[in-house]
Amino acid sequence: MANNKALKEAPKFKRRKKRPCPLTVDQINVLDHNVVEKLTRYISDRGKILPRRNTGVSAKKQRIVSNAIKRARNLGLLPYCTE
Repeated sequence: MANNKALKEAPKFKRRKKRPCPLTVDQINVLDHNVVEKLTRYISDRGKILPRRNTGVSAKKQRIVSNAIKRARNLGLLPYCTE
């Protein structure tokens, strides 16, 4: 009886291991808007900012990334959209 109860309580699926934030792994705390090569990693081919569920960035760093992208767009370093 004890074995049946243990089998019923076991989860039916395995949880995936969360991948670490790529900016935390590289120890980047401040993302400058002039570093266009790193910012293009977080922009889609249409010019939209990718959500954090796709990039794996933490919430705190996602706000830093989006502000840096918006500043770079305002200065003309990054496009608002592609043709």
